[in-house]
Amino acid sequence: MRAVAATLRARSRDLVAASDPGLLRLTAGLRTVAAIALTLAVLALLRADVSHLVAGAIAAMVATFAIREKERGPQAVTLALGLPVAFASLTLAALLHSRVVGGDVFFVVLIFCAVYGRRYGDRGTALGLIGFQTYFLSLFVGATLSTLPQLYGVVAIAFAASALVRFVLVPETPEGILGRLRDAFRARLAQLVSAQLELLDAGPDEAETALEHLREGTARLHETAMMIQGRLEQGTADAAVARLVQRRIADAEIAAERLGLLLLTARSAERADTLTLHLPGAPVPPRGGRLPVGDEATATLRRDLEALRLLVLRPVSGDSGTGLAHVRNRLLGYRDEENLPKAPPAVQDVFRGIGEAGRAVLGLRIALDGPQDESDDSPSTTRSREELDAEDVAIDAGEEEPEEEPTGLRRPTTRAAVQVAVGSSLAIVGGEFLSSQRWYWAVLTCWIVFINTASTGEILVKGYRRLLGTVLGVVAGLLLAGLVGHHTWTAFALVLLLVFAMFYTAPLSYTLMSFFVTAALGLLYTLLHTYSLSVLILRVEETALGAACGIIAAAFVLPVHTDRRTNDLLGTVLDRLSDVTEAAVDQLSGGPAVDLLDMARDLDQALADLRAATQPLTHPVTPMRARRDTARYVVALLETCAYHARSLAATAELLPGNPSIAADPRLRRAGERILRNIGAIAARVADERAEVEVETGPSIAALLESDRPGTSRYGRVTDRVLRHLQRLDEAVTGLARPLKVPVAAPVKKAKG
Repeated sequence: MRAVAATLRARSRDLVAASDPGLLRLTAGLRTVAAIALTLAVLALLRADVSHLVAGAIAAMVATFAIREKERGPQAVTLALGLPVAFASLTLAALLHSRVVGGDVFFVVLIFCAVYGRRYGDRGTALGLIGFQTYFLSLFVGATLSTLPQLYGVVAIAFAASALVRFVLVPETPEGILGRLRDAFRARLAQLVSAQLELLDAGPDEAETALEHLREGTARLHETAMMIQGRLEQGTADAAVARLVQRRIADAEIAAERLGLLLLTARSAERADTLTLHLPGAPVPPRGGRLPVGDEATATLRRDLEALRLLVLRPVSGDSGTGLAHVRNRLLGYRDEENLPKAPPAVQDVFRGIGEAGRAVLGLRIALDGPQDESDDSPSTTRSREELDAEDVAIDAGEEEPEEEPTGLRRPTTRAAVQVAVGSSLAIVGGEFLSSQRWYWAVLTCWIVFINTASTGEILVKGYRRLLGTVLGVVAGLLLAGLVGHHTWTAFALVLLLVFAMFYTAPLSYTLMSFFVTAALGLLYTLLHTYSLSVLILRVEETALGAACGIIAAAFVLPVHTDRRTNDLLGTVLDRLSDVTEAAVDQLSGGPAVDLLDMARDLDQALADLRAATQPLTHPVTPMRARRDTARYVVALLETCAYHARSLAATAELLPGNPSIAADPRLRRAGERILRNIGAIAARVADERAEVEVETGPSIAALLESDRPGTSRYGRVTDRVLRHLQRLDEAVTGLARPLKVPVAAPVKKAKG
């Protein structure tokens, strides 16, 4: 019973870790709710009235979510600076309470300064948020000079409660977050192996669903790897440890993705295209006869995939017995061609892929947990450890060069500040026509739709989602307000629940977040005795007006059109892809070692930015279906290119310590065509009139053929490198058609 209970607890922990990497959403929700609850408890003991309770709840929420630094020291400094900023905002709001024009002008200036402050990093962003939201709070509760002393006390209590919760009750350290992200990576890696098992067993009717689960698992694993990358600097002891963890995470991600591709190929009639793993809705490759049901090799493959999943979830350590060590040794033996089952070559490749994945898991465990018991190691395991040790020695901490930033109105923060100021001015004027008392809801919506957006299309999609969430929230607010009536503490309990749901779902769905915040506002209106159906309908109208003002400002004031932004980001992705490919091929050809890991992650980040920017083009409600399909296809092709570039970079980094891989100067010649084609596509993206074309010709393997008869065709370069180069060449050529780049006919060699 104890063993069963322990297993259930472990599975529950893994499910939670995988669904919320780093527990970031859970922590944000708990921390905000705890700060509000503590503030309300203190104010209740002081017998504060309902309006002060509402003000305290809003102030506690603002003081908690505005802080964005990752380290505790800077967080404390920002929170301390935020209190006088909040006091100043409250004071000015009270002074301008009866001066309509002066108050409106100051509000617009405050909005401009709050958005412009983002150029100064997390602290500038946080202080801008505190200043804006505190001014909004004063409008919400109707602050006047006579109520200022009480509001000062309420806000001070809220900030103190937020500090107590942040640093004592729900503490969070960079090391702790990184540790939980590592657990999430392990859990999602195990889920991806489970998806691969599902694909192995899927029949014709289940194949599409299994492939979609495989895509989702691959994308979720990559998402977690990127989250870990963003936390390594603050969460590790030094740069060398950070790079070691970064390397092992990258190895595990690449090995898992490659294993899925090999498995897809093994059950197909032909070699599967990597694009199938990245393009939503791509059909399942036609099934071949390589994996018959009940076949001994298939049963062994199923057993070894389950064993790999077990190794991912349960590290092999001194207290785990010899059973797991035996499993690990068997899987790693496949790397040395030991005990490979009799099966078609494509199926044997899957077993080799399992061996490589087992090695990646071993390296990940050593990097995260330190040295382990080696008494039960087989020769294959010993060799893998020696390779990992040699790679660890070769890993060096590099320094990144800061990129040059645009200035003036080309600076994103300056442009956004001007746009928000204009949009807010329109929202104030329009909001006054709708309601002289609650016009600020339109301004709030205009402000929010500009947060984390950079193009007109992104603002349009965000405004649409906020309006949809608001309409649904109004309906929920009506129902909840009718059920709660004027029971103050029941209403506050529901508000806390809704606030938690708002923060927990915010990274997942902006519509859901808007729904929860609108429902909570309905309850707050009930507490302030200002609830009515007309008030909630006005909320929808103000929200629609604010979203419209934001879209108008974005479209006509220093606009950044979606096409322009996506083209700029596409150019950046192509530049990063060229950098990684050129550096990796150069190193595989015998060139000097460079910082390939950081270059590969720069490529991943650029691709993530492009993926986010194309959301307006790929949104389900977009009327331009052909354009949507093209955007999805281009992003999927780029993800395929990024996968092969990452794999080349990881292989190139093995050169200093892996005796099975050696440099081959001929690779430089094979990579020239790929780099020329990437450059041609980038030139066409930057200028539609550029006269360029994509070259085609012999396969990469043919380009490596030696001019001297009798010499080895591939030298000492592994077949895997050739496959990645060939697939990268094909994917880059595939980008030509959707991006309308001419493709030159292959040049035939003259005979004789």
